Amino acid sequence: MKRETIFEPGNVCVVTGAALGIGRALARRLAEKGMSVVMADLESEDFAAATDAVRGVASGGPETVVSVATDVSDPAQLEALKAAALTAFGKVDCLVNNAVTRVGRGFDADLSEWRRAMDVNLWGPIYGVQAFLPSLLENPGPACIVNVGSKQGITNPPGHPIYNMSKSALKTYTEVLEHELRSRDDNQGGNRVTAHLLVPGWTTTGKAEHKPGAWLPDQVVDLLLAGIAENRFYIICPDDEVTPEMDSKRILWAAQDITENRPPLSRWHPEYAETARRACS
Repeated sequence: MKRETIFEPGNVCVVTGAALGIGRALARRLAEKGMSVVMADLESEDFAAATDAVRGVASGGPETVVSVATDVSDPAQLEALKAAALTAFGKVDCLVNNAVTRVGRGFDADLSEWRRAMDVNLWGPIYGVQAFLPSLLENPGPACIVNVGSKQGITNPPGHPIYNMSKSALKTYTEVLEHELRSRDDNQGGNRVTAHLLVPGWTTTGKAEHKPGAWLPDQVVDLLLAGIAENRFYIICPDDEVTPEMDSKRILWAAQDITENRPPLSRWHPEYAETARRACS
């Protein structure tokens, strides 16, 4: 089964968090390729500008790009997003749960920030899957779900426990989702729906100034499309400072905190930091 056919002209992709960064770059790329794109984000000037920009490059014409103001933390709004996509295009071939918040920082953050992070970063994708999966399963051809995770949800560096926790939970959810999908009797053959976990590296997103060493959103999009074509579940992006080999070493080090009975987050523990630095470089 050729997964790259998901991104053929005429197919439909829904992208949340489409106002800026990776979401906007992906929507633009797919519209340029001739796909129909449903862009979702909170209502803002950035979202309006992104919609205009994507419509301006859509090879199928501006009518192939639909913009729907959506708060992914509200399941009713995800259902409305699905209805808008099906009304406009009659089907969905790909759902990309990219919307994210980085609200809050440390353990003293207000509980409302902890809840908001989980509502957007974890429950948003869950609501998206609940809303769109039945339609994806009805596709005559292959379809996919992409959840956008984070390396912080795998190696759990100190400094932002709220974000780390939400992305760690999303990783676990997406792993189980793919297992369940490949085990379903109604998800076999040429119309197989797959789930994928996109894990960006250091990427210039939002309105941040681009710095040497970071990847641009378009580079992440390149790797995402290649990864789905190869039917890879874990699509882990390097950047210009961290190689795939370094990522592997850091992920293994984090896992071995358990098997080696080290303190958690031992990469940043005074007794292990130097050994970890050498091992993970």
